[in-house]
Amino acid sequence: MRPIIIVVSVMFALFAGIAIFAQSSEVDDTKLFSSPTFEAFKLRNIGPAFMSGRIADIVIVPDDPATWYVAVGSGGVWKTENAGTTWTSLFDGQGSYSTGALGFDPDHPDTIWVGTGENHGGRHNGFGDGIYKSADGGKKWEKKGLEASEHISKIIIHPDDPDTLWVASQGPLWSAGGQRG
Repeated sequence: MRPIIIVVSVMFALFAGIAIFAQSSEVDDTKLFSSPTFEAFKLRNIGPAFMSGRIADIVIVPDDPATWYVAVGSGGVWKTENAGTTWTSLFDGQGSYSTGALGFDPDHPDTIWVGTGENHGGRHNGFGDGIYKSADGGKKWEKKGLEASEHISKIIIHPDDPDTLWVASQGPLWSAGGQRG
């Protein structure tokens, strides 16, 4: 946190200095805010990191490509029916805000499965409380188990039996136990 404060302070001082300097009648504003002014500042990679947004999974309905379900690592499940112009939160009020995987059966487009707990091992992730199912496009949810899994990474629905799932579960990241496999 401290390096960020230092960088922000330096940037503020630089821009404040430029603004004060620019008030002088001898300064050409068109040259002051040109590329040479900022040449010392270079973009650089600070990753790898899953910081911004942390989209965990996306499902697009094959017969209706404007309808998407999006699992957000630390923000539940969202649905759009107009290719992302507007969004509806579907997972409010459930036992976990953190999601890691979505399961979708193209033969039953209103049935969606959600695996809770972020699907990576970063230091900033949230844990979950199992797997949920909605049979009405996300209006109502039913918890279906794996409460001790903490992090569900993948859900695959059996192609011939939509009630049979394969679920990849990491289990607790820094301790033994849980439901893994």
